[in-house]
Amino acid sequence: MVAVIDYDAGNIRSVEKAMIALGEDVVVTRDENEIMSADHVILPGVGAFGEAMEKLHKYGLTRVIRNVVNQGTPFLGICLGLQLLFESSEECEGVEGLGILKGHIVKLPEDQGLKIPHVGWNCLRYPNQGRLFEDIPEEPYVYFVHSYYLRAEEPEIVTATTEYAALIHASVEKGNVFACQFHPEKSSDTGMRILKNFLSISC
Repeated sequence: MVAVIDYDAGNIRSVEKAMIALGEDVVVTRDENEIMSADHVILPGVGAFGEAMEKLHKYGLTRVIRNVVNQGTPFLGICLGLQLLFESSEECEGVEGLGILKGHIVKLPEDQGLKIPHVGWNCLRYPNQGRLFEDIPEEPYVYFVHSYYLRAEEPEIVTATTEYAALIHASVEKGNVFACQFHPEKSSDTGMRILKNFLSISC
């Protein structure tokens, strides 16, 4: 079973539909027992960093997420879900993220003549080998919607990058924790292959 964590963020149902399309048993939930017993756990989301952290605390999910990660369950953060795994975000100064991974979320620069937020398709490069991208050739196109991006402190965890006004750490992997700034559930066949690769992982 796949548990998609429900904390009142946007885009959760799109991830649920992608799991159903892949033939998975999926539950959208904030129930601790359902999350802890799942084979794979996904933290999706579109929205503001500070509000999202407030909701995770409100529903007691910060502890649950840490426990899931600590027990070794494959865990995937998508878009805002990636950002929440890190320590802080310029979007909401003074609000601590989950801190499961080291790094910070910063605002895309507005002096490059590019539209912010970044909405659209960009190609990926692979600075390090990642299990999410197994059998996916370099420079696949995936779909982004964001105004803030990751600067990971550990370069070895960065498995995909792209460029849009800055060098964006687009995907990371450390142990059983995976995350994508882009939306695999909206990235056509490539995105579905990424999700299938995640679901094939047993840590």
